[in-house]
Amino acid sequence: MTTVKTEYQQQLRALAELMLAVSGESVTMMKRNAPEQALKLKRQDEWGIYLEFLKIMFNLTDRLSALHIPIKDQMEFMNNLEDAVTAQLKSVLEPAFGANSDQMEIVLTVGGAVAESRQLYEKYKFLITEDSKTKNDMFRDFGERVAELLGARGNAQLSSAATLCASAIVPAISAVLQGQAPAPVSAPAAVVSAGEGAEKKGPTGQEIKLVSLMSSVSGEEVETRWGLHPRFRKDLTPSELQQLTKLLNRVAKILGERYAAVAFSDQWASWHKAGHA
Repeated sequence: MTTVKTEYQQQLRALAELMLAVSGESVTMMKRNAPEQALKLKRQDEWGIYLEFLKIMFNLTDRLSALHIPIKDQMEFMNNLEDAVTAQLKSVLEPAFGANSDQMEIVLTVGGAVAESRQLYEKYKFLITEDSKTKNDMFRDFGERVAELLGARGNAQLSSAATLCASAIVPAISAVLQGQAPAPVSAPAAVVSAGEGAEKKGPTGQEIKLVSLMSSVSGEEVETRWGLHPRFRKDLTPSELQQLTKLLNRVAKILGERYAAVAFSDQWASWHKAGHA
């Protein structure tokens, strides 16, 4: 008889990697939206924002798992997801702590995040696949918490950015639970995708990424490139394409310089291993 852990091993690992990657990139996205506040943040402050994203992702996964995992297995599935996230986080942070260090603090931290996730979000009763006032209230309250952690309480723009980062991961989590391999999700791309698809009324998971922007490192070289969806490019007039090209070249330059600055710093060495830089 197979256990839930072995039966869903692939999905558990994929979900853990997805949740950690998007949480880390979301922190970077929030700092980019609040440069003045970002300069004042300490490591523990960034860690608190990271955990805030992790909390809501545990809740979103719990809600989505109810649609794809048998009821009798769901509780064990979520317990195993907590273990998978803990194991993945240990692996990511190992270079910073050392292989022989006591990593029990990570276990307690993830366990605490799960407990706080339940306390904060289980009171919101709604179906994750449908739009509702309660669902919007939960995401709004989450966004306000992130803005407050950034030292910008009441900043609607930051709250909205945090909400977009969190809500854009829903299709990817759903795909993993269905046994599919989700397309790579990053916070900046997620915000673009969610923003472009905000007025669409189609079913969840039908968003189209119109603009992509990515930085990668190879040895001591950093490459930053952007791209457009072929259909989107075709729909633009020559003047619009010229303006967009000019804008995205500027964005790519800023992103590339920032990525290079953090990618080769000692402070971000362990995060860069997981793609968080």
